[in-house]
Amino acid sequence: MMPAPNSPALQWLGAGREIFPVLLAAIEAAQTSIRLETYIYADDRLGRRFLAALLAAARRGVRVRVLVDAGGSWLLPDDFFDPLLAAGAEVRRFNPLHLWRFGVRDHRKLLVCDESVIFIGGFNVSDEYAGDGVTRGWCDLGIRLENPVLAGGLADSFEELFALADFHRRPLLRLRAFKRRRGTPAGRPAELLLSRPGRGASPFQMALAHDLARARDVRIVTAYFLPTRRLRRDLLRVVRRGGRVQLLLAGKSDVLVSQLAARSLYYRLLKAGVEIYEYQPQILHAKLVLADGITYAGSSNLDTRSLSLNYELMMRFEDDAAAAGAQEIFARLLGHSRRIEFQSWRKNQTIWQRWTNHWAHFLLARIDPFIALRQFHTLPK
Repeated sequence: MMPAPNSPALQWLGAGREIFPVLLAAIEAAQTSIRLETYIYADDRLGRRFLAALLAAARRGVRVRVLVDAGGSWLLPDDFFDPLLAAGAEVRRFNPLHLWRFGVRDHRKLLVCDESVIFIGGFNVSDEYAGDGVTRGWCDLGIRLENPVLAGGLADSFEELFALADFHRRPLLRLRAFKRRRGTPAGRPAELLLSRPGRGASPFQMALAHDLARARDVRIVTAYFLPTRRLRRDLLRVVRRGGRVQLLLAGKSDVLVSQLAARSLYYRLLKAGVEIYEYQPQILHAKLVLADGITYAGSSNLDTRSLSLNYELMMRFEDDAAAAGAQEIFARLLGHSRRIEFQSWRKNQTIWQRWTNHWAHFLLARIDPFIALRQFHTLPK
C-alpha cells in the first residue's frame, strides 16, 4: 500500500513492508532504552532480524527490555533470546502457559525507543506479516509517533505488565488489579486507551460509545468482529438517525471460528442498513475506527476477547491529519473488498452455515469468556 498522508508527529504505516523497516531503523538508532512488546514473536527470518538489531543495541549500552506473550509465542524456543540475555537485556514471557490460567493474554503491540518515539498497531514479529498486504503478507496497520508525554505513559504501562508477566510476582496485587473496575488511569493522557481484563467497560469501549453517540459517518476495519450488544446497538443507532456505517471485515481469516461468529451477525446488521465488506487479497489483521473526524488505531479488535479478556492498547486522535490518513487507508482497503449484499446473503445461507455460525458465536461470546474469567477468579490467594 502507498503511504497515507501524515502529520509531522504521526506517520501511518501500511502493512509489514512499511512497518518493519521503520521499526528496525528505530531500534538501530536508539541511544538509551528500547521496550518491545508483542503478542507473537516467531523464530523465523524477521524474528532473527529483530533479535540481531536488539542484540546490537544491548551491546552498545542501550537498556533493552522485551515482553512477548507466552500463548501467542508458544512456538518460540526457550533459548531463543539467550544471546540477548547474555548481553544484559531483560526478556519475559507474559502469563506462561498453564492449564488453569491460559485464558487472558497480552495482545498489545508496542515499541518505545528512548521514551520519545512510539510504534503501535496490529503487527506481530513474524514473516507472515511481511509484505504489502495485497500481493503477499497479511494486511496490517501501524503508527509511528514522536510524543514524549505519550511515550512516558506507554513506558509506564509496559513496566507494569513486565513486572507482573510471569504470574509469580505479587499474585495478590495482580488479582486485585483484575477485580477492580476498569477505567482511564489517573494522570495518563486521554488519547491513550489502555485496556486490561476486568469488570465494566474498558477505556476504549467508553470512548468509542461516546463518539458513536453523535457520529454520522462510521468506518471500521477489524480482523475479528464480535462486538458487545451495546456496541451493536450504537452502530445501529447511527444508521437509524440517517448516518452511514461501513464495516470492513476479513474475507480470509487465520481464525475460522472467529469469522464464522462474525457472520452470525450479518443478517441483522445488513437488514438494518449497515454496509459490510470483506477484504479479499490476503488475511486482514488491521484495526482502525473512524467516527466522523475521530480516529482510533492500535491492537484491539472489536470482539469479546479484545474487549473483555486481553490486555490491549488503542489510541484516539482528534486530528485532521490523522483522520485524512485513516480515510485514505480505508478507501484503499475498500477497493480490495467485496460488498456483502443483504438479499444474496439471506438467499445463499444454508441451514448448516447458519448453525455453524450460531455455535461459533456461542463459543466465543459465552464459553471463552466464562472460562477465562473463572480462571482469574480462582487464582491462588
